Amino acid sequence: MDYPERFSNLPPYAFPRLRALLDDHAPGGDVVHMTIGEPKHAFPDWVTRVITENAAGFNSYPANDGTPALRGAISDWAARRYGVNLDADSQVMALNGTREGLYNAAMALCPERKNGQKPAVLIPNPFYQVYMIAAISVGADPVFLPATAATGHLPDFTALPEDVLNRTAIAYICSPANPQGAVASRDYWADLIALAEKYDFRIFADECYSEIYRDAAPTGALAVAAELGADPERVTLFNSLSKRSNLPGLRSGFVAGGPASMARLKTLRAYSGAPLPGPLQAAAAAVWADETHVAENRALYQTKYRIADEVFAGAQGYMPPEAGFFLWLPVEDGEAAALKLWQETGVRVLPGSYLAREVAGENPGKSYIRVAMVAPEDELRQALTRLRDCLYG
Repeated sequence: MDYPERFSNLPPYAFPRLRALLDDHAPGGDVVHMTIGEPKHAFPDWVTRVITENAAGFNSYPANDGTPALRGAISDWAARRYGVNLDADSQVMALNGTREGLYNAAMALCPERKNGQKPAVLIPNPFYQVYMIAAISVGADPVFLPATAATGHLPDFTALPEDVLNRTAIAYICSPANPQGAVASRDYWADLIALAEKYDFRIFADECYSEIYRDAAPTGALAVAAELGADPERVTLFNSLSKRSNLPGLRSGFVAGGPASMARLKTLRAYSGAPLPGPLQAAAAAVWADETHVAENRALYQTKYRIADEVFAGAQGYMPPEAGFFLWLPVEDGEAAALKLWQETGVRVLPGSYLAREVAGENPGKSYIRVAMVAPEDELRQALTRLRDCLYG
């Protein structure tokens, strides 16, 4: 039986790979999981009540594109947060988590050819793995751009040669960045949008960590695009309640963009999507409308930033994250460091190389580990101290 060649050379996914690295070894202390970006702060206690009050909706097929109430709440949020006016009917669609949207946007919007050539999809390296799979699935060339200390931990799209830009169809960009916590500035977005306008490619802006930040709220791609008067189809925005509201299990995300792009996304979703159940859509609408819990959640992470800064004060190469909830810590070798840390302390982290691809013999994540700051404050301080003493002592 034949299988598709396009998926034949995929590396093992990060977490099975981590289990293969660590699970044959006993932990060297009380286990602390700092690998996965799964928020552990409490979500609003009224969410369950909203779901219960709307439980009769489980008896009906849910609205495929999102209920008017949910799309309206998302549109209102975008207006408050970014100062952009999105038409709830034609420019917003609810998602069953943003991974679905980040994948299907490529399926719906990437052309088969760009200027007569196989299209290129630009991907930061390290990256969220769905970007690569989406590119491969549509028959495009994934082009990995190093996002390293030398580039401010964001990809330098302007350094690409013209032959690549001429066949670029899509550029994925995550800001705040996962895993580095770097934030795209207004000027960074403006340069990328200008490049996309010149070479006629789309920007897929993954802003799922936008509400967890240290000081200033990150600038949004749609806001800059509107300010510059860019083609309304140029930027497609993705966000969710997973990080903002500690609701990864609710699976409520959204995609927003130009009406023509959204019409294509809606058509594809009508055939292949898995819409959020009605009671969960009702809860999501209420959560998007509330900012009190978001500010409280952000304050908890800001305390965690301070803990990390205190623990790693003076540690060579420590980079305080601007946003998000990961530490991107430099080590000699990420796999060796993760194994040593597990065997000697019981702290479980992710080798940075598992989040990146080797290009020209170099993996930009090889000399890093990713540490998720999702544990309670006391546990976090203890775990980070054990990590520091083990790897930096």
